[in-house]
Parts: sequence; structure tokens; C-alpha cells
Amino acid sequence: MEYQYTAGAATTRFLNKVKEGKLVGQECPKCKAVYVPPRGSCPRDGIATNKEVELVDQGCIESFTIVHIPIPGNPIVPPYVCAMIRLDGANISFLHLVDGIKLTDIRIGMRVKAVWKPKSEWRHSLENIKWFIPTDEPDVDVTKLRFKPE
Repeated sequence: MEYQYTAGAATTRFLNKVKEGKLVGQECPKCKAVYVPPRGSCPRDGIATNKEVELVDQGCIESFTIVHIPIPGNPIVPPYVCAMIRLDGANISFLHLVDGIKLTDIRIGMRVKAVWKPKSEWRHSLENIKWFIPTDEPDVDVTKLRFKPE
């Protein structure tokens, strides 16, 4: 299925930064939550989020699934891991691939870092990141992943 997506102002700024190899979120002025990818407003407080925050390209796995069934048109051959990645400094996660680990070893709280495609292949897309791979850092305490507004 082909479709076109017209990005709003916040998403456009985000995708422009991704094309430069940077990841940014937006911080809510009230609850201080950082949203990535940003949408221009805080869903909790219903106010504009104009303050951009640059984030590192590493974080932790909040949840994951192991895909065993091929998806028509998808070049990725199962089994593979799709995970919700929460970047350090962000309060929400986004879906991406995880590689570089045995399927039996992946776990919630695992620290991961981005593996970027060659710069010549970068475009306005999170697909500039090929996948995330585990780091050697200790796992995140999953009880601390819940956001508590100030």
C-alpha cells in the first residue's frame, strides 16, 4: 500500500535533525516530560512543547516482541526483534529493530545503542538507524521506567 505522510512542524524539525544524524525530543514546560519523536504538544497537559532537547542515540528496551511470521514486502527475514526503545532523557519510547543478540538473551531493561546506516544513505527517516544493539552497560531497573510528573 502506498501512501503519503505530511509531517507537521514538530515532526518536520525532528526529521531534519535525523537527516543530520541527531535525535531530538520536545520537553513539556509543565510536567517536564520529553517526547521523541515530538508531536508539538504534551498529551498529558494539552500544551505546546516548543523546547527542543537533543538526545543521545542510546537507551533501553521497554518491551519487545520476536517476529516469527514473514510480512509480505518486508525484506527482513524472521525471526527478528522489534522493541520499544526509550532513549536516555526521553519519557516515551518508539518502535525499532534490535540486532546483535541471541533471541533468547533479549530482555526488558537491556541497554542498547543505535547503529546508523552510512551517511550517504541518510534521509528524513528513523530508518537512518539500521537497528539497535546491546551495550555492555548494566540493565536499567524497570521499576524506574515509569514517568512521574514533577
